[in-house]
Amino acid sequence: MEKLDLRKPTSHAKSLGTIVSVLGALIVTLYKGPALVKPSSSPSGLTHHQPRLSQQHHQPLLSQRSNWIFGGLLLAIQCLISSTWNIAQAATVKDYPEEMTIVFFYTLFLTCQCSVISLIVERNPNAWKLKPGIEMIAIVYAAFFVSVFRISVHVWCLHKKGPVYVAMFKPLGIAIAVAMVVLFLGDALYLGSVIGSFVIALGFYTVICAQIKEKRMALDNGAQILEPSTQTTPLLQSSSINQV
Repeated sequence: MEKLDLRKPTSHAKSLGTIVSVLGALIVTLYKGPALVKPSSSPSGLTHHQPRLSQQHHQPLLSQRSNWIFGGLLLAIQCLISSTWNIAQAATVKDYPEEMTIVFFYTLFLTCQCSVISLIVERNPNAWKLKPGIEMIAIVYAAFFVSVFRISVHVWCLHKKGPVYVAMFKPLGIAIAVAMVVLFLGDALYLGSVIGSFVIALGFYTVICAQIKEKRMALDNGAQILEPSTQTTPLLQSSSINQV
């Protein structure tokens, strides 16, 4: 679906930008570095318990019972399945360009699957009772924004730009998450996060600029092909007028 010609500079830019974006995501994940912005102190006194919470948070890393390898394997499988699903969904919306119908059936089958799994995992009837308050707000928010709105934008972008454009937002989401955590949750900002986010943004915009340049070149080539036919049209019309 994405044209890749190693003889063209735009293809080199797309390949290099993808690699750079993935490397930036690895930098954010694996390298921490010194803290550039310290955590903001909260009025409720939560910073007093912060060393204890951080110690409990990092304790599973040193535990022999931790399943980090198994969890990483599951995440790798999830990324592979998600990439395959993006390609299949892009092919589907290309042959059947009805985004809302696809979103409807996607949400319907997703709801059925989640309902069956939830009934198997949670067998306590009291857990299914909805109470007005933050629980109801969270469910409505997740149903509208996380499910319907996100899936609609996802399918629309797949139809307009293709799976590579959608997949490039995956590492960019890491940089956005870093900024959101620092701004709204008052977490510390580390040097590795800044460097990794910059590298992710650099790779992302390299791929996007290469795609835009390829699209402009394709439009220019199409215009050059149509120019001779438009030039010959007045000649044909004039000859037919002379014959009349």
